[in-house]
Amino acid sequence: MLAAIRVRGSVNVLPQIKKTLELLRLDRVNHLVLVEDKQRGMLNKVQAYTTFGEIDAETLALVFKKRGRLAGNKKLGKEFLEKNKFKGFDEAAKAVFEGKKKLKELDVKPVFRLSPPKKGYERAGIKKGYSVGGALGYRASDITTLIKRMI
Repeated sequence: MLAAIRVRGSVNVLPQIKKTLELLRLDRVNHLVLVEDKQRGMLNKVQAYTTFGEIDAETLALVFKKRGRLAGNKKLGKEFLEKNKFKGFDEAAKAVFEGKKKLKELDVKPVFRLSPPKKGYERAGIKKGYSVGGALGYRASDITTLIKRMI
């Protein structure tokens, strides 16, 4: 499972890229979505506007706990856990991570709104790739540190 975060805005974006960002539900800056591995081609197409990598179950549980929302913009809480028969957010995250449950089945909104990262993005900024010191593109498991700074 991959986590994708939109880093750059929507000014001067090509229509094909804009449509792909809409399909991924990355409409605004600092929004996070969970993506299946089979959609990596879409992420490669929009890597000039996003950063993505493999998320682990522990970080996913933290995202559920701090930034997860239900319909009506209600926080995930005890009622959510009791309704879906989970003992905690760790168990819910593990079920989603392993593919046993989908966010739609749990009635969780697919987009997680994050704040800008503490201490900012990487040194080279948001216009260069992660491999050359920037913030864009594929960052493997380093996405978890960025997510923790954005929660």
